Amino acid sequence: MATFSLTSSLTFLSFLLVLTTTEFATAAAVATTNPAASFIRTSCRATTYPAVCVQSLSTYATVIQKSPKQLVMTALSVSVDRAQSTKTFVSKLTKFRGLKPREYAAIKDCLEEVSDSVDRLSKSAQELKKLGRAGGPEYIWHLSNLQTWVSAALTDDSTCLDGFSGRALNGRIKTSIRARMTNVAQVTSNALALCNKYAGKY
Repeated sequence: MATFSLTSSLTFLSFLLVLTTTEFATAAAVATTNPAASFIRTSCRATTYPAVCVQSLSTYATVIQKSPKQLVMTALSVSVDRAQSTKTFVSKLTKFRGLKPREYAAIKDCLEEVSDSVDRLSKSAQELKKLGRAGGPEYIWHLSNLQTWVSAALTDDSTCLDGFSGRALNGRIKTSIRARMTNVAQVTSNALALCNKYAGKY
């Protein structure tokens, strides 16, 4: 009876393994044959953090489809969302009790930088919406503004991170802020790369 039970269990586990392997193979095949997913993956090769790019944009494949403009718009929206979330987090940290003077100063400076980043990324998204006919004077002007705003937002992110350099600020607060700001900087960097790629077509 025990032998039968063990055999049955092994058979069942083998079945589950085959089933799971099949599901993974099917998912991989879908990702490979899905035009929108393929477009995102190919476009993300132009970015500094392609894995982050694919991970952050794949969820919106049905919206992006194969539209370069929608790809940039989505990348900007992701950047705005991540920056806004980080801004809220950093803002809460300023209310913590027991902060060292240098920690408080660094957090306040970072809050100002990430607030500027949110503002500039939001303006970038608005500039993209204002793009008119490709190649026209207004189109080029708005596209230039878009690139400038995203580049400035990336500088804001770096400035915040620089404020926590040095061992004096080591600790949980530094680690948590750096983790969030690094992610914001990465998606913003990717958005800028996609903007530049989009601009290079016109």
